Amino acid sequence: MRYRLTSLRSLAYAALASGLLLTASCHRADVVADDVTSAQDQGQGDEENATTTDLVEAAAPQDAADSASPTVSDPAELKTLVSGCLTRTYDASTRTLTLDFGPTNCLCADGRYRRGKITAVFSGPYRQAGAVVTINRTNYFVNDNQHLGTRVITNLGNGSFNLSVQNASIIFANNGGTTSWSSERTYTRTAGFGTRSILDDVYSITGELTGTNRRNVTYAATIQSPLIKKFSPGCARHFVAGIVEITNDKEKAMLLNYDPTNTAACDNIASVTVNGHTYTVYLK
Repeated sequence: MRYRLTSLRSLAYAALASGLLLTASCHRADVVADDVTSAQDQGQGDEENATTTDLVEAAAPQDAADSASPTVSDPAELKTLVSGCLTRTYDASTRTLTLDFGPTNCLCADGRYRRGKITAVFSGPYRQAGAVVTINRTNYFVNDNQHLGTRVITNLGNGSFNLSVQNASIIFANNGGTTSWSSERTYTRTAGFGTRSILDDVYSITGELTGTNRRNVTYAATIQSPLIKKFSPGCARHFVAGIVEITNDKEKAMLLNYDPTNTAACDNIASVTVNGHTYTVYLK
């Protein structure tokens, strides 16, 4: 089976960073650059974590003991996520799902080039409480940046799960440096459990992250107010609510608010607060 990928989730920190660079005062450029780099690096990691979670959930077998088991998501819905660019195989003897983009760059529907493999090993049925999925990547590149590290999903029941990321890293192309991080996050499903569709899913996300950006500045990112993620059409690209604080080792903080109007609207409007000043940004 070959599919082309469409990611449902995106933090869009790169777009946010552009806004900060345009509005920050010149004499604080060094601090802002550190914050922005941390945001960009975290964003790239989070976007691929989200993409991987989307794919594994959609392509996971309903019965981990059966190589021919139907996927968790409806086949038609899976095709809206991936088509043409990806080979899916599942081996029940090792309970291993392999998603193979091939050895050369493949342009995916989200505009990113990917190559390499994602493997997921299941301890049991994906949606069973207590089931663990261990995800690794082999020679996996996104836009020629190599993504490394292990992700562990632990199912909490009722569609909720913990996502643990330990010693992950991105090696940027063209000697662009390396970012590394570890994170613990909890995804609590507040709607959509019990159906095969992911389009009716809503998650509330909490947790924190620590890392070192490609400028060798350490930082921490903490979700101060739960991130709310909806997957219905028109809402899936961005969080509709939530606040994240990013603090670097110079004790400078940046706040990102996905719902500055307090309406939880499905739009691309957010705000950032840096050095006591708040700016409106438009996520891409």
